[in-house]
Amino acid sequence: MGDVTYHLNHIIPIKLKQFSTQAKSLDASNLKDFSESKRYTLMLCLLAQAQSSAKDALAITFCKTIIAMHKKGKDKLERLREYYRLRTQELLSIFSEILDVIQVDDIEQSQNSAVREKINAHGGIDTLKIDCDQAVALNSNNHIPFILEFYAKKRSVLLRLLETLDLQSSTQENILIEAIQFVLNNKAVKKEYLDDEIDLSFTTEQWRKQIINKSEKGKILLNRRYLELCVFSHVANELRTKDIYIVGAESYADYRDELLPIEQCKEMLEEYCSQTDLPSSGAECVQYLKDKLTAKAKAVDDSYPDTAELTIDESGKPTLHKRNPKKRPGSAIWLEKMLKTRMKKRNLIDVLCSSHFYCGWANSLGPISGDEPKIDNPIERYLLTSFAYATGLGPTQTAMHVRSTLSAHMISWVNKRHVAPHMLDNAREKLINLINQFKLVKAWGDGKSVAGDGTLQELREQNLIAEFHYRYKKKGGIAYHHVADNYILLFSTFMSCGVWEAVEIIEGLLKNNSDIQPDIIHGDTQAQSTIVFALSYLLGFRLMPRIRNWHDLKFFRPTKETKYNHIDSLFSDTINWSLIEKHWDDIMQVVISIRQGKMSSSKLLRKLSNYSKKNRLYQALQELGYVIRTLFLLDFISDVELRETITAQTNKVEAYNALSDWCLFGSDILVASNDDIEMEKAVKYNDILTNAVILQNVSDMTNIIAELIDEGYRITKDDMSYLCPYWTRHLKRFGDIVMDFDLVPKSIERSKSLVIW
Repeated sequence: MGDVTYHLNHIIPIKLKQFSTQAKSLDASNLKDFSESKRYTLMLCLLAQAQSSAKDALAITFCKTIIAMHKKGKDKLERLREYYRLRTQELLSIFSEILDVIQVDDIEQSQNSAVREKINAHGGIDTLKIDCDQAVALNSNNHIPFILEFYAKKRSVLLRLLETLDLQSSTQENILIEAIQFVLNNKAVKKEYLDDEIDLSFTTEQWRKQIINKSEKGKILLNRRYLELCVFSHVANELRTKDIYIVGAESYADYRDELLPIEQCKEMLEEYCSQTDLPSSGAECVQYLKDKLTAKAKAVDDSYPDTAELTIDESGKPTLHKRNPKKRPGSAIWLEKMLKTRMKKRNLIDVLCSSHFYCGWANSLGPISGDEPKIDNPIERYLLTSFAYATGLGPTQTAMHVRSTLSAHMISWVNKRHVAPHMLDNAREKLINLINQFKLVKAWGDGKSVAGDGTLQELREQNLIAEFHYRYKKKGGIAYHHVADNYILLFSTFMSCGVWEAVEIIEGLLKNNSDIQPDIIHGDTQAQSTIVFALSYLLGFRLMPRIRNWHDLKFFRPTKETKYNHIDSLFSDTINWSLIEKHWDDIMQVVISIRQGKMSSSKLLRKLSNYSKKNRLYQALQELGYVIRTLFLLDFISDVELRETITAQTNKVEAYNALSDWCLFGSDILVASNDDIEMEKAVKYNDILTNAVILQNVSDMTNIIAELIDEGYRITKDDMSYLCPYWTRHLKRFGDIVMDFDLVPKSIERSKSLVIW
């Protein structure tokens, strides 16, 4: 087919994606309704998008194949280690028997014969020597030799993938690209060793030991199979770090193409820094952060004797102690009991319909193309479609259960032709803004902080997206949510299990266009990294995660000479300030590009989620992240109220996940599709329903509280702060079950006597 992007160079990327989305929702009969030029444009845009997606899929397949091979090699190494642990004990027993024979320094002939008898009784010298060498080899962590048997089956596929993908370096270094070409040039060679020369500086000493051999004449030879495997492994690694990119791909494209020109960024730098209270130069930023870190560490050190919740033992290990939990007052318990008693029972579908009546969120849905004719009863169809996918019932079951003429085909058609992820985002924001107008939610929080967390969603087994999640011990994908401190859901997205949750934590704040604009981010261990700490700071947000095993993280000193009286044992390294200052302009080019919407923060964080020795931007951001993380950790260990706040906020998002799962009752899997766009939409449909539940609960709670006050009860804001809008006990997921005993069923007597075989 060839590269179709040549014909689309005049179309901007946003428009190209819009056209491809529109074309994807059409069939052949619909395409005939367009003019010839528009029809060909739509088809070319769809083909271009399909080619990009295919290249991404091939890259994912390549990386997963390499990772799986390494895992199998490590597993086999571990199995052999277990076997040779027992064999080592046997070898030591044999050695002990030999020592028993040797009584003196000079071995006499009789003793020599006795030693040989012992050795021969256990298999002979050669067998024992092989076992000894194998046992010694298995004491290392070198699993590379055990990959070869798995590589042999995949070699031809991996070579074809390398030939298909146009790989280029995103750095000045092209050594790996040259190695790829070398491997492809020698793919038809059958001999085990190659006598050509190649630069192996891109790889590690462990790999070089496996690859390089010497002939009897002293000539350097390269083990062909190990060389190929080495190159494939480094390609997979550098695709993840984005040190190499794929021409024409989407997720694996060159990220530098999305950056604003450096000159344009410099023009915007002063204004941006004044808006975010950042120093405008690298030198000023370094000095500001150095002073701040110095002052904060000194303050924590000085206050240590008065900080009862923090203790550091003689070995230097810190321990944080919890305060006695604050008990709920009796008045708050009484209020919750009264509310639950008076909450009106409602059907879940009625809650969804009422929410549209209140704010008109379904008006955000409509034809993707923008020029299609209107459909009959659009709101009814949008509401039923939303309910079908939000609950997991799907089009078929929804159409069967609803007393309507709407067919399963029409529900599926509406989902494909009239609903896109950005439309669902707009619909959700209308619900958010309405919920935020209630006084009750102000008792739960001011909306200045948000907590992020993901929950596993099961998917169809046979697709590229479903991956095994090491925490949940299942295959599937992740529905990632941002929940504000007032319990309102602000953002959601779908991601594969192999993606670090932290890559979406900033994007959720940047994409949030509702009236609630938080600037503090909470999360768990998955929601943080040094790069995320750095980017959050530069984008004007404060990252405050709940970190498991926080005491294993490094605290960084402002200078090598800095010492502390009480907390000195916590610090283990010093910040490389010169690296931050040197690459300040590069850092701010990325930050301003993200703020201007030119570049996605999630795409950048995917690139920077793995260490790269070639990437100076990564290293500079990592140093900056060390500073910001150390500042946070100092606050974390010295402020017990901060720790309690972080725990409380992360508990809210976990409670939301339970509500989301409760609403998704129609199926064990998220959506019956292998399309990642459909998975994204399914998550966002569910958000619409959960926010509708929150809206109805907040409204009903408010009315009941007003009734109680009118009845003479005294209710305080503190009592209301213990409430939660995620209650579901009064909601009916399956609606009203009606039994009609006046309906006489048809007799089955005749059916029993029918002969059917």
